[in-house]
Amino acid sequence: MTLQEALEKVKGTLSQQETYWHAVSLINFDRETICPKDAMERQGETAAFLSNQAFRLEKDPEYIAAAELLYEQREALPEFDRVLAESIHRDRRKTKNISPELDHEFSLVYQKSYMDWLNAKQAADFSLFAPSLAAVRKVQERQVALRENPLPDAYNELLGDYEAGMTRETLDVVFDRCKERLIPLLKKIQASPKKIRRDFLSREVTDDAQRKLAEKLLSAMGYNFDRGLLATTEHPFTDGLAQNDVRVTTHFYPTQFISSMYSVIHEGGHALFEQLQPAENFEHHIQYNKTSGMHESVSRFYENVLGRSEAFIHLVYPLVCECFPELMADVSERELYEGVNLVEPSLVRTEADEFTYTLHIIIRYEIEKMIMDGAVKTEDLPRIWNEKYQEYLGVTPADDREGILQDVHWSSGFGYFPTYALGNMYNAMYYNRMKQELPVEELVKEGRFDAINAWMTEHVFRTADRREPLVWIKEITGRTFTPDDFLDYLEEKYSKLYEL
Repeated sequence: MTLQEALEKVKGTLSQQETYWHAVSLINFDRETICPKDAMERQGETAAFLSNQAFRLEKDPEYIAAAELLYEQREALPEFDRVLAESIHRDRRKTKNISPELDHEFSLVYQKSYMDWLNAKQAADFSLFAPSLAAVRKVQERQVALRENPLPDAYNELLGDYEAGMTRETLDVVFDRCKERLIPLLKKIQASPKKIRRDFLSREVTDDAQRKLAEKLLSAMGYNFDRGLLATTEHPFTDGLAQNDVRVTTHFYPTQFISSMYSVIHEGGHALFEQLQPAENFEHHIQYNKTSGMHESVSRFYENVLGRSEAFIHLVYPLVCECFPELMADVSERELYEGVNLVEPSLVRTEADEFTYTLHIIIRYEIEKMIMDGAVKTEDLPRIWNEKYQEYLGVTPADDREGILQDVHWSSGFGYFPTYALGNMYNAMYYNRMKQELPVEELVKEGRFDAINAWMTEHVFRTADRREPLVWIKEITGRTFTPDDFLDYLEEKYSKLYEL
């Protein structure tokens, strides 16, 4: 087999596989948005079957031989094809010892876990989810053990799935630094005499009005509705189903308009990353190489760094007044700015303010380590969760729904949560470079997201699928990864806001 023949074989197989994954994504999107409750189990079984068919394609001996040849001769390939060869090799290390039958078995565990989590959350009863969570842990251990040359620390393997090169050793240092600076600063903020008006934040708004604002916000950001749509779901997410199909979801709460407003901006950031990536990524089947931390850096950049800035509030204040005229009748632009930046320890991660959000992630990270290390009994997790919330944030959940069951992530495994915090740290670093090259504040005030998106496309989006994150951030900024830009950003912004 020649190198060119191997490349054609691999790309042909991946095209077939992506057809199955496209179908799975469509089913999963349906399940999480409009699927009738009683149909969800059957939908899950169909998705598991199609996933397994996609997986079986990887077991074709000709495909394996072609992929191995590409990896062996990767240095002779153009960059995009070399990255593809390395990506396949990295994935095969994880799956080569897993049979299609075993993969199907694992898939059913995750599908059942999602259903059990959904039922447990609705009932506010962790015990309904506990057996599935324990089953997920066992599956994760089995999957890691079956990998080729796995790391001694299974949790580091899982972290690397979402953020290549990241380890608990690095995260322990980073998160300890966050606790050292954020917890004392939080106490100063809470002791500040500065009072931020909040009464309007809980005024009632219709779903239709919130949808109208959501569509205006996405349009202002540069989201292309010809290549996407907006839907509602229990837990907001963005799904890049295909090159021209990137879908955004949100959840409308009658008395929490800020929730959907910033959920939409956050998911819109994810969507822009997908819509503005190089077309060559799809041609070479590397469009999903972005790490979770990279993706979260972009979504939280648009949501917080830009979206909660004075400049952005100046831009969207008229839109909010137009969509919510009664709610905003007596609310000034300054009051809206201060309101969306209110610091108040809360129970729910997705509703957390920008300042305290990182503490929510640290709690989950510390519990994940305990779960994977076997250092805790499953039934004790709600108590440990509640104790950490009291220790770090001074609040305690009233029930499991607003406590340990609030997030869906653990139904599909561990290692994802730290990427939310890493994303904040990455974007603080590239924001500092952007400010050196663009008049960011003026551009946002004028709604010139075309210029901001062009900078992001060139510096942040263009190489993300071809770089490991620590290399990527250094290429963007010229500096090694550090949490200090983010911590400095928070300290400067909130010290000014709360007049410390």
